[in-house]
Amino acid sequence: MPTVTTPNTGIEIFYEDRGNPEAEVILLVMGLGAQMTLWPDELVAALVGDGFRVIRYDNRDIGLSQKFEGKRAPSLPVQVLRKKIGFPAKVPYSLKDMADDGIGLLDALGIARAHIVGASMGGMIAQLMAVHHGERLASLTSIMSTTGNGKLPQAEKHAIDALVAPIQSMEEESLVAHGLNIAKNIGSPGYPFDPDQQRERVLLNMRRSVYPAGLPRQLAAIIDDGCRRSRLANVTVPTLVMHGEADPLVKLEAGEDTAKHISGARLVTIPGWGHDLPIALIPRIASEIAGHARGQ
Repeated sequence: MPTVTTPNTGIEIFYEDRGNPEAEVILLVMGLGAQMTLWPDELVAALVGDGFRVIRYDNRDIGLSQKFEGKRAPSLPVQVLRKKIGFPAKVPYSLKDMADDGIGLLDALGIARAHIVGASMGGMIAQLMAVHHGERLASLTSIMSTTGNGKLPQAEKHAIDALVAPIQSMEEESLVAHGLNIAKNIGSPGYPFDPDQQRERVLLNMRRSVYPAGLPRQLAAIIDDGCRRSRLANVTVPTLVMHGEADPLVKLEAGEDTAKHISGARLVTIPGWGHDLPIALIPRIASEIAGHARGQ
């Protein structure tokens, strides 16, 4: 799999490019502390089978892309406090920098426009691509994401605790247990994974890369970006917002708020869907993304 250095941000980005090189491009942007492989192979295959060229990539500070070793994120309580009193803490990089990485990847590959699809933090990044680089987007799909409005309902405690829990050991079994605990606490009650299949997916991801140091820096970028409501009013690209009605991490109201603040956005909610991409939902998710990209 190839790596490119983005011409605008100078960051080494690892990516995968599948499908007909002449087809319309769908760029998949993943979320907090998540490698590009959390976009299921089945979803990529479905979109390629539907006639699209599909590119997924590791965000900076995760997976096989460039790490920011030695850069320290402010502690979460300090950053939140400073943000509230109007004195933002210094962060290693911004969410806009991460959006610029995605546009830089398109530049490096010679792609003028793409359908941008982001999940969770990836949805926030995709939103900022639409805000700052609208001419490069053929469409926007924001999945299980938010406007960043601090007045929205907060994540359920068990979900956020699992996501930010410290890794107890770098031994493989400990890493797998950590990944399975996250999957259990943020997953879809209506579409549970087969336990053996879930374990295999977590194991493959852990063997690909383990880099917990990147998560607090990415989280700092999310907090630093704050509320995007006013900026989203400037988004003019066709927008689809998808959200699970049983999401314990980014609550349904966040998806509703996103659709409300992007002119003309279409909202699709699914009962029983949590904060993951269950295999049973892949046909529906792929169909919604492809249909939106085609203007249907």
